Order: sequence, then structure tokens, then C-alpha cells
Amino acid sequence: MEEQVQNAIEIAWNPAADPNLKTQALSFLSQLPRDPSAWRVCLALFTRLPRLSDVVRHVALEVVNNVIQTRQLDEAGMREVKESLMGYVRRVYAGGDSDGGGGVDIVSIQNKFTQTLTYLFTALYPEHWQAFFDDFLALTIPVDGGGPGVGSLAGVVLYLRVTGAVHDEIADILVPHTPDEQKRNTLLKDLVRQRDAARVAQSWLELLSRWQNRNDVVLEMCLKVVGRWVSWIDIGLVINQGMLNLIFPLVGRNVENHAGEGGDPVRSAAIDTLTEVVGKKMQAADKMEMIVFLNLESVVAQLILSPPLNELRTTPQYETDLAETVAKLVNNTVVDIITAVEDASVNEHTHQRAEELLQIFLPHLLRFFTDEYDEICSTVLPALSDLVALLRKQAKARGSLAPRDAAMLPSILNAIILKLRYDETASWGEQDEQTDEAEFQELRKRLQVLQQGVAATDEPLFIRVLETVIFETFSRFEQQQGQGDWRDLDLALHEIFLLGDLAVKHGGLYVKNQPTGPAAERLIEMLKKMIESDIASYSHPAIQLQYMEICVRYCTFFESNPQFIPRVLETFVKLVHHTHPRVKTRSWYLFHRFVKHLRGHLGDVAQTVIEAISDLLVIRSELPKSSRDQEDLSSDDSEQMKDATFTSQLYLFEAVGCMSSVSSVPIERQVFYIKSVSSPLFSDLEQHLGSAKQGDERAALQIHHDIMAFGTLARGFSDWMPRHLAAGTSTPAHGVSEAFEQGAEAILVTLESLKSFVSVRTAARFAFSRLVGVLGTRILGQLPRWIDGLLSQSSSKDEMAMFLRLLDQVVYDFKTEIYNILDSLLTPLLQRVFAGLAEPTSGTDDVIQLAELRREYLNFLLILLNNDLGSVLVSSTNQSGLETLMSTIEHFAKDRTDLPTAKLAYTLLTKMASQWGGPDQAIEDGTNPNWTVAAHTASTTAAAVPTNTATTTTSTTTSTSTSAPTTTTLPGFTEFMITRLSPVCWALASNPDFNPKDAQSRQVLSEAAALQKTIYAKTGPAFVSYLKDVWFPSLQLAAGSDVVEEYLRNLQTRDVRAFRQFFVTFVQQSRR
Repeated sequence: MEEQVQNAIEIAWNPAADPNLKTQALSFLSQLPRDPSAWRVCLALFTRLPRLSDVVRHVALEVVNNVIQTRQLDEAGMREVKESLMGYVRRVYAGGDSDGGGGVDIVSIQNKFTQTLTYLFTALYPEHWQAFFDDFLALTIPVDGGGPGVGSLAGVVLYLRVTGAVHDEIADILVPHTPDEQKRNTLLKDLVRQRDAARVAQSWLELLSRWQNRNDVVLEMCLKVVGRWVSWIDIGLVINQGMLNLIFPLVGRNVENHAGEGGDPVRSAAIDTLTEVVGKKMQAADKMEMIVFLNLESVVAQLILSPPLNELRTTPQYETDLAETVAKLVNNTVVDIITAVEDASVNEHTHQRAEELLQIFLPHLLRFFTDEYDEICSTVLPALSDLVALLRKQAKARGSLAPRDAAMLPSILNAIILKLRYDETASWGEQDEQTDEAEFQELRKRLQVLQQGVAATDEPLFIRVLETVIFETFSRFEQQQGQGDWRDLDLALHEIFLLGDLAVKHGGLYVKNQPTGPAAERLIEMLKKMIESDIASYSHPAIQLQYMEICVRYCTFFESNPQFIPRVLETFVKLVHHTHPRVKTRSWYLFHRFVKHLRGHLGDVAQTVIEAISDLLVIRSELPKSSRDQEDLSSDDSEQMKDATFTSQLYLFEAVGCMSSVSSVPIERQVFYIKSVSSPLFSDLEQHLGSAKQGDERAALQIHHDIMAFGTLARGFSDWMPRHLAAGTSTPAHGVSEAFEQGAEAILVTLESLKSFVSVRTAARFAFSRLVGVLGTRILGQLPRWIDGLLSQSSSKDEMAMFLRLLDQVVYDFKTEIYNILDSLLTPLLQRVFAGLAEPTSGTDDVIQLAELRREYLNFLLILLNNDLGSVLVSSTNQSGLETLMSTIEHFAKDRTDLPTAKLAYTLLTKMASQWGGPDQAIEDGTNPNWTVAAHTASTTAAAVPTNTATTTTSTTTSTSTSAPTTTTLPGFTEFMITRLSPVCWALASNPDFNPKDAQSRQVLSEAAALQKTIYAKTGPAFVSYLKDVWFPSLQLAAGSDVVEEYLRNLQTRDVRAFRQFFVTFVQQSRR
């Protein structure tokens, strides 16, 4: 069988093998682990000498590995594997491969072999392989008792591999383990500590001594094993004079010789070992004693002063890996020191020592924090964050910091400010530097949190230091006549931007035209200095962009200091013409924000500004370079991605609208501004219309942009939201509305010609939503044409859903004026919606869009009912579609695959029953203990049940209360509620696939219960009789049974809220 397995493996991994043979081989190998004798065959293949091919041995060892890991072997089998593998080890790794195997295994085989030995360790070490470490220690003995040789080197490497793998398997806290594995690992660690830890630790000492200055691979591996094991063995086995005498020379060895050569891996491993030693869990007092005993401060100081970290720091030979390694040691040490300072249970001596160590290590911490390389800075960020948090807690608890602690804050703050500055090698805005800049901006966010911590600890100091940095930078800028390093200016502006977090926390910059506090007061002075210094004239794009960001963030400053607005506005007008694409597009958005906030101050200069930016209002559409750019994008995302520049350009059109619509601008001037902007748009639209009809994609895109721009201009004129008009907000003046109405007419003409283009429909829908605010009721006359254009035969479900959402807003705002138009439009509108609902779905996107259309359709009907427009649904014009409408609602209410829509359908049916069911008929009395259905029925006057469901509505007022609302009775609807709507309430509950315990299911049942209560309220005894005599018998529940009586009693006596809860429980119990 060995030959069969060997051949199968070789065929399966041979690229040139026959495909049929390869398939057979793979099938055979997939079944191999299930053969109870396969492990023995594979074990023989792996240990055979001379060796087979590496792929055969690797696959064979994997089979053996699997049976050991999954514990498929009995004790005898485990021992057989152990003896066979150890025999192989002795032949290959101990004796220099005297049997002619061809040297030690390749690295990948060694890795897999080490894993197999580790699994054997976990299985046999407790009882059957107590000499595990002794067996591998024997491999480290030099050949013939002499110096290190080839054989002993292989054995040493395997020993270190195995001891390292043992730690990874039983002690690595980053590896997830099951509870059983955790118990096993705890037992194994206890046994290792008891039996072999001392002997293993002694072997490390011997190996470090024997191989020093002979083989760096052994030294590095040994140090890494020490660093791993130290976390769970007795610290005394590592922290002793003999071990330290070997480790410390390695920490500082060959520093000069390795400078500029990529660093010394042995030195780094030695430092990492000290880091792991420091990180070992122990009492705070013991940790402080250990830090002092190891003399870590001296070790770190010497490393910092060594040539790789000192003389070479500003050269390309600077050893960043070494710096990061030492920084990690400093970080872990300082974190432990801070923990000791915060520990209230430590004695005074320990606390005092921790305080002293913190003062000693602070310069080292700041040295690496301010390193030019952000990776090194990030390494010590946890420790510095803990330190700032400690100082903040102490200041809050004591009211102020102790003098020694307070002295740390300035150096910490200065270091943070220094690190916030772009380094000398950094550039801005270049394509090749985008990743580095993004990483730096991410670091800035973390530094900002640190700076806020300092501000919270000592706000006066924070303001004083920042004030000094910012004003000195501006003064130098003025003295150098607009020259200087852009990095310094960027830092000053960045700090001004961040200072707002502190200044506005008291409620803004100003309260009653006075600064809200010291921070706000100093920030105001900084803003004045920034503007007066003419920082915006500096040519670097980063400075110009930061300047605009600051002006927009602190717009309230300009409201109290309007004298600065013309100067800043002039700067904005210049910068929106910037040649740098990043500055230009961002400046358009910032210009819009600035203008929108300060529009009330811009009436006098509106014409000048509009004329100054008119050249930027010329639209030039650009098709995407490749269709691949549109892959995996939704339709909306695709439209936005077609022209990113145009998306930013829209902000300019809105800004023009904001400036033009200021009340101080005469109406005739407002109309002039509208036409000056819109006329070129519609001329362009007319010019491209013919080409677009012929299928020119770019012409269609140009028309899309023109329409979007006009809609955005309208949004600038009216920040319209549905509630505004309802609250009495007036629409723009007649002349303005007339100008926009002409534009709307042009859009409609275009839409009617190009309604097959999804891009044109998208733009028109956007414009329609913005034009409502500026046209008011004028838009109602155009509504039929908007519907016809936006709901074309090619409109997607997504488009229909979005348009229905827009109609919801129109209905809400114009409910008193829209009835007649809606009455004539409703049937064709719903027919198009019904067609969309009936379309088959293909794919997940279609299913999602269909569900959205369903909900928007139901929401639209609910909006009509909620705004007293329900009668339009049953008017003589729309009666023919009532049956279809009700059928769709019933269908959605029964659909268990879309519970949110079902819930909405029940809500809608309840609303219809409430409005069209006439006055309440039921008399509820839950206080009579002798109450019965029969008694309640006998005492209630039965209401007549009309039979015609298609007649017009009449109004009736209930007589139960003088304040009762007016209800509308739809003849025939009473019988309809009982015979059609009542069964719907049970449709989901009777579906075997419906889960009544699901959260969404319970909500649907709750709405179904509300519908039943409404039907009962409107029909009274007639509904009770139907349930008792017709419905429940159809469910094989006889009238008078306990279940029926309980249900009817709760229906008639409980309020809606209580009956909701009862019905949910009732359905759940019936499904048991």
C-alpha cells in the first residue's frame, strides 16, 4: 500500500499528469484519512531513508499529524508513532545524518514535523513521555563531545523549534482554545514547571554560552524561546546573574559593526527578551524591584546614545527596526510603572519608587514619541496615552497637579505639537504620497485625542502653549514677507482648527456677542491674526485649503465680525479658481458652506461674486474612461462616479441660489440672477437634445448635468422641507416662482423626449423634488406630466419607489389643493405601480427593490388616508381600481417572506376600517363579571349591513361623544370588513411556515389584532356572530368551546393594547 499511496501523491501533485488519473488520485487521497491503517503507511513513507520527495513526505506527515491531533490512536499507536519519529530524529538530527538521508529536512518539512512532535507532547507528556525534553536536550550535545558541529547544530535548532512550538501550543494567549483545551494546557504547564522548567532554563544558559560568537541563528532562536517561556515559568529561572550576564552583552553587542547593515537580529531578539520579561504579570512592588534590578533605564539610555539611534538618526542608515524594538521596551516599562502609580494598594515605598521611575523614563518615552518615523511614534502611544490619562485623573481628584507632575505636562504638550507637524521629507497632494499622507492624518487623529487630554488636565497651560506657537508662526510669516516653511503654517492652522473643540464646548464662540470663555477669546484673536496676516496668500495648496476649512468651521466669528467677510470672500473667489484639482473641488464645497451660512451678509456683493464665478458654472460632462469603473456599483453610485468634478460643481450652483435669494436683494435682481445662470443651461440642453435622441451617450449625460444644476440652483433659493410650508413658510415671490416655472417647463419638455434614458429621469426626479419648494402650488398643474415622464415603461422599481416618496411630500404639503388633480391621476399612477409590482424578480437587488416599492406603495396610500384624502381612492373616477388595490394590500398582509411590508399592510387596513367603517357600534364593558357574548349581543342594537361596495361615500358623525371625530361611512364596507378583512388577520397565523415567536412576527400579529379590534368597533355584534357561527367552525372550533369563548371575551372587553398582547399569546399557544 505504501507504493500505492506514494504514486497517488506524486500523480496528484504533478502538473503534467493525466487529468483523469489526477482525479482518481485526489479521490483516493481524500478517502485515505478514513482508512484505519493509513497512518502506519504514511508514517513509514515519512521516515524512510533515503528520503522520498518532499511533497510525498509532507502529505504523509499531514495524515499522521491529523490522527494524533484528533486522538484517533490508542496508547499503543501513539507510542509506535513516537518511537518511529524519535528514531528518525536520532538518525537525521543527532548524528549528522550518518545513514545518508541527504541532510536535515527542508524548512517546510521541519515546521510540519515540529507541529507533529508538539501534538505528541500534548498527548503523551503527562504519563507516557515524561522524558520529552530530555530526549530533545540530548540532541544539543556536541558530536564526539567536541565543539559545535553540523550534527549538533541541527539538533540544537530542532530542540529550540520544539520548545518554541510547545509554548505556542499550550501558553500563547493569542491563540483561541476550547474550555477542554484550556484545562489541558493548564495541566501541561503545571507539569512542565514541576518537572522540566529548571532543566530547560539551564539549557538556554548553556546554549547561549556555547554558541556565542559562533552562530547567530542559534542565539536568536534561543532568545526568542526565552522570551516566550518567561511569561509562564518562574521569573527566577530567567532573571539571575548568569542569564543576565549573557543577555546584556547581546543587547549592546556589535552596535557599531552592524550600523547601516540592516540591524543585528540577535541584538533585537535580546531586547525583545527584556521586553517580555518586563511584561510578565507580577505584583507592582515586585515589578518595580525588577525594573531597578535590571537597570533598564541605563540599558535604554545606552541604546539611545548608540550610533544606530543617535549619530545615524538623521541619515538613511538610521536603524528604524532597532528604534522600534527599543521603543516597545520603553512602552511596556512605562505602562507597568503607570499601573503601579495608579495602584492604591501598593505601599508608600513602592509608590514613591514608581513615581521616580516615571520621571526617569519620561525623556526616553518622549524621545521615541517624537521620532521622525510614525511607526516608532505609534509604538509608544499607548504608554503616553496612559500617562496623560493618569495626570488627568490626578488633576481631577486633587484639583491640581503636584509640582513634579505638573512639570511633565509642558514637555508632553510640546512633543505632541511637534509630532503634529509634517516632517521634512513629507510632501502634500502628490499621487505617490497619498498612502503616507493618509497614515499621517490617521496619526494626527490619535494625537488630537492626546492633546485633548492635556487640555482637560490643564486648560490654561494648553491655551498658553498653543497661543505661543500660533502667534510666533504668524509673526515670522509677516516678518519674512509671506515666506517660510509651509509645514509650520500648516501646524499653526491645524491647531487653530482643533482649538475649536475646546472653545465651543461652552456653547459656541459667542454668547450675547461676547466670547464664551478664555479659549474662545484667544481663538477669536487667532482668527483675526490669521486674516490680518494674509495667510491665504501663501501659495502652498495645503495652507489655502486649511484656511478655507477654518473660515467655514468658525462662521459664527464672521457674524460678530462682519468687517472681515469681504476680505475672506475675495479669497474664496480666488481659490475656487485654483489649478490644483484637490483644492479646487474642495473649495467649491467650502465656498458653498461659507456663503450659505453668511448669506444674510452678502446681498450687496451677490452680483459681483456671481459674475466672478460665472466661468465655473460652465458644465462639461465627461464619460467614464472604462465601463469597468461602473462594476459593482448601484445606479445611484454609478451616477455619482461618472463625473466627480461635476458633483462638486453643483455646490457652486447652490451657492449662487443662496446669494441670490437674500431678502435684501430686489426681486427683479433675483430673477435676473436666475435667468443669467439658467439661460446657458437650457441653451446647452436644447443644443444637445437632438444628439441625445439619436443615442449619443455624452449628450444625454450633458443634459443630465444641466437639469441637475438647475435643480440645485432651486435648492439654494429654498431650503424646503415638507413641514416648512405646512407651518406657514411662504414660497418665493411671484417673479422668482415664474422664472423657475419656465425652467420646469423646459425640463418637462426634455423629459418627455428622453424619458427612456435613466440618467435623464434621475436628474428630472432630483429637480422635481427641489422645484416644489420654489414653485408651491404652481407645480400641481404640471404633476401629470411629471408622473408620465418619471414613471415611464422603462422605469425601475427603485425609481418608482423614490417617486412615490416624493409624492408623499407633495400630498403632505398641498393636501387642500391637490384633491382634483390626484383624483384624475390616481388610477394611471397606480396602474404603473401595479405593473412594477407584478414584474418578475431576478437576483438579490431586484428582491430588495421590490420590497422597497411595496412599502412605498403602502406608505403612499397611508399618507392619503392620514391627510383626509382617502375619499380619492373610492371616488367615481377611481372605483374601478378599488378591487385591485384591496387585493394587493391583502396579498402583502399574507406574505410571510416580507414581514415589515405585512405589518404596514395591516396598519393600512386598520386605517381604512377606521375611516370607512362608519361610526363605532360596539359597547365595551370589561367590568361586568357576569358578561357573556350572548348577553352583550342581546344588549346591542345591530347595525344594518349595506351590500353595495362601489357607491360614493357619505359622512356620518358618531353620537357617543360631542368631541368624537367625523367618520366616513363607505356603503358595503361593513360586510367587506367582516368577510374579507377578518380572514386576513388569520392568514399568517395559519401558515405552517410562520414563526409567531420571532420578533418581527409578533409585531405583525400585533397589527392584525388592532385590525380585528377596529372591525369589532365598527360592526359590533355582527362581527361576533360571524366569528362564532362561521369563522371558528371553519377552523374546527365549535361555538361555545372554551377557546372560542375566551377569544370573544377578550375581543369585546379588552382595550387595543391589551388585545394586541392577548392575540400574540393566543396564536403562540395555538401553535404548540
